[in-house]
Amino acid sequence: MDWGRAKSVLIFAFLLLNLVLGYQLWSNIREGLRTSANVSDLSPEAQALMEEKKIKLGSAGIPSETPELRDLTYRIKTKLGQGERHELKKPVDSKVVFDSKELKESLGGIIPELGNYALGAVYENEFILYRMAEGRPMFDVKLELFYNNSNQKIIAYKQDLIELLPSQDAASQSVLSATKVVTSLIENQLRNGAVIEEIKLGYHGQIFDSDIQVSAPTWRVLLEDGGQYYMNAISGEFVTE
Repeated sequence: MDWGRAKSVLIFAFLLLNLVLGYQLWSNIREGLRTSANVSDLSPEAQALMEEKKIKLGSAGIPSETPELRDLTYRIKTKLGQGERHELKKPVDSKVVFDSKELKESLGGIIPELGNYALGAVYENEFILYRMAEGRPMFDVKLELFYNNSNQKIIAYKQDLIELLPSQDAASQSVLSATKVVTSLIENQLRNGAVIEEIKLGYHGQIFDSDIQVSAPTWRVLLEDGGQYYMNAISGEFVTE
């Protein structure tokens, strides 16, 4: 066997493998960078006004996604926000809320359709989970898990239940970019010193006195002081909570 030639082939193979792995790593980093924008992506005018009003952007960053989405139509099973609070006969550790598998194992046999909800916010004595639709949260449809701070146990829940309906007549459209949302907020809504804590794309709509509701693609912006804004991700109009 020609060991010199075999050694050269092995070296070449390892170099080729390193190039492939290096390319994959670079691609992953590039894709990761695409998932969020930053202040420098805003227009110079918006950046100047942001500095003038001392508005800050939290660590969450500005999403860069602009997917094609359409309105959702759904039927309300329990009146939104007015469901009955159910006490758990056997409280469970609150830590399970951070692991979807553990959560389902602990409460899946008790809370209906638990797998359709995902953790959205953590407050004192309460976890908020949102009903998910097409991988995005419906900000109006919640599952609230109440926990006891003293023993860190989930002790009760309150749930909004809905049924998604076909939306065949609703056409998908590309949503407005989050940078446009932030720019509009800076120019027209935010007060001096505001801190933007989170910018998230989901669904939101005005709730009418009807079993059938429509929820539109919406950007939700949360502030550090608890304030929140909703902007229709198609029309660009600010909407009420």
